[in-house]
Amino acid sequence: MSLSVAIVVFNEEDNLPRSLEAIKAIADEIIAVDSHSTDKTREIAASFGAKVYEEDWKGHIAQKNSALDKCSQDWILAIDADEVVSPKLALAIKNVVENGDCDGYEINRQSVYLGRTLRFMWQPDRKLRLVRRSANPRWGGYDPHDKLFIKGKTGRLEGVLTHYSYKDLADHWRRLIAYAQTGAISYNQNGKKFSFFKLFANPILGVLKSYLLRGGFLDGLQGFFAAVSKGVYIFLKYAFLWEIERQKSKNLS
Repeated sequence: MSLSVAIVVFNEEDNLPRSLEAIKAIADEIIAVDSHSTDKTREIAASFGAKVYEEDWKGHIAQKNSALDKCSQDWILAIDADEVVSPKLALAIKNVVENGDCDGYEINRQSVYLGRTLRFMWQPDRKLRLVRRSANPRWGGYDPHDKLFIKGKTGRLEGVLTHYSYKDLADHWRRLIAYAQTGAISYNQNGKKFSFFKLFANPILGVLKSYLLRGGFLDGLQGFFAAVSKGVYIFLKYAFLWEIERQKSKNLS
């Protein structure tokens, strides 16, 4: 049995070495799909033996499916450039590739946010990331919150996938706005409608659920910042959806 690692990259010269260093010992093949990076991302990927493909950006889901399609080994591990496989997880992956009895495995992703490893906020964050190629894995869901699907039985792995989320607050909020716009476009394309109730209620519920019910307050100021950002993201997503629908109505009139 053998393992492909699929990764989508763009201007990731700061994150990529750490990510690839953690998986180089267990990967038989590294597939990197790059959307025209202007830094040393492609050179770094190639230095780890990756097969590098340069393609136009097609969206999170389509780009990740393009990387899946290029994998040739029996098993596929899908990771992002800002994610690092822990030693315990690497061992668990190796054991599964040799003797796994499921078609896919969920991995818990734990975020490092503003210098702090979050123990409660954004936890648990289990994601299907290790899959058999024969289980027909495909990315779906809504951009930018893609989700991996397979046909078959799933299990869970020990160890964590450490997510080095944002460089600082400015980076977080810049990306939050972009993600909210992308999410609104994806919602609109998939027939979801704007709702005044969701515009006001969902952000509040999102903050309360993550900060109070899941114990985000135990992660200090970082937990508070993360909880507030979740509410703002949800609010902006529906606000952008309203704007899209309003513009479409103007164009039709």
